[in-house]
Amino acid sequence: MRAFTTVLAAAALASSALAHNDAPKSPDEIKYIQSIEEKMYACGPKIEKYRALRKRAAAQQFLGAGQAPTNAQDLFIDGEGDDDDTLIARTLLAPLTEEPRIRNHSCILHPQLTEGPYYHTEGHPIRQNMAEDQLGLPFFMDVGIIDVNTCEPMENVLVDLWHANTTGHYAGHPEQEPHLKWEGPAHEGPRKGLLSKFPRTNDHETFLRGAWPTNKHGLAQFSSIFPGYYTGRATHVHVRVHTEWTPLANGTFTSHRMLHTGQFFVPDSINMQVDKVWPYNTNPIADKWGRTRNWADSLHIYQDAHGNGANPEFEVLKVGSVLQQGMIGYITVGVDSKANYDVNAPWQPIPPSAMKD
Repeated sequence: MRAFTTVLAAAALASSALAHNDAPKSPDEIKYIQSIEEKMYACGPKIEKYRALRKRAAAQQFLGAGQAPTNAQDLFIDGEGDDDDTLIARTLLAPLTEEPRIRNHSCILHPQLTEGPYYHTEGHPIRQNMAEDQLGLPFFMDVGIIDVNTCEPMENVLVDLWHANTTGHYAGHPEQEPHLKWEGPAHEGPRKGLLSKFPRTNDHETFLRGAWPTNKHGLAQFSSIFPGYYTGRATHVHVRVHTEWTPLANGTFTSHRMLHTGQFFVPDSINMQVDKVWPYNTNPIADKWGRTRNWADSLHIYQDAHGNGANPEFEVLKVGSVLQQGMIGYITVGVDSKANYDVNAPWQPIPPSAMKD
C-alpha cells in the first residue's frame, strides 16, 4: 500500500507588462494587479477542476505500476478512466469531490521577480527530460498555463525552466572567479548570505535546463531531479513563459515575446526531508554556511513572491511510499495574454525591492 502526503499549496501566477519594479507602486499598477487577482478568483472553480484532473491522470499512470516514464505525454495522460479503491487513488483523486479552493491557495505574481544571473539565452534545450546525468530524487513538474482573461488553458506557450543540482551548481557555472575563491557570503546588506556570481565557463553544459510548449490542455510537463540549494537562497526553480519563439538548429530557441518570469518554491518541510537523503546530504554548504530556509531567502525573493497574498509553491505529492521514489510538483500559472515583458532586460544583482535594506 502506498501512502501519499499532500501539501496544499496550489498556486496560480499572473504576469503583467510592468517595468523592473518588484512590487506595484503607482495607482495604475496597483489597480492592474487587483484586476488580475479578481480574474483569478473568478477562474477558481475551473482551475480547481483542471488541477484535480491532472492529479487523477498522474494517479492512474502510477497505479499501473512499473517504471515511471520520462515521457511526459505518457506520464500525464488525458481522460479519467476507472476509479480505483486504493489509498493512492483515494488520496490523489479526492479533490474531484471537494469545493474549489483556489481562493485559499491563490497566487498573483507579476514578472518582476529576478530571473537570476544564470539564465542562458539560446542555451535551454526544447525538451521535457531535463536531468541528463545528474543524480538526485526524481522530480516531475506539472505546469499549467491559463489566460486570466478567459480562464482557458493556453496552448503552444513555451514554459522555460532551470534550476541548480543537488550541490547548488547551475549548468555552465562550476566555480567562482579565482580571485573570489575565499570571498565567502556577504555578511550584511540586501545580498546578505550570497556569493558573487559564478562565471559561465562550460558553455556546453545544459543539465537541469529545459523548455517545452503546452499542449491543448495548457500543460507542460517535465522530468528532472529535485533541485538543490546554494548559499543565501531557498530551494527554487526559475521559470519564464514565452508566447513567441523560434527553434534553433542546436535544439534550443530564441524568444521574441515573454509573458512571465519568476521563481517557484517548495514547502520548507519538504526541503528538510530531502536534505537528509543522499546526495543532497553531501552538499558542503550545509556544514560550511548552513542551509537557507524559505523565510530567510536573500534579496527578499521568497517574500516578494508572496506579495498580494501569493503562494508560488508547488503542491508536492510523493510518487511512492518513500521519498526516494520521487515526487510530483503541481502548479498553475495564470498569465495575462495581453502582456509583453522585456525578454532582453538586464539582470540586476540587487532588485529594487531589496534596496529598502
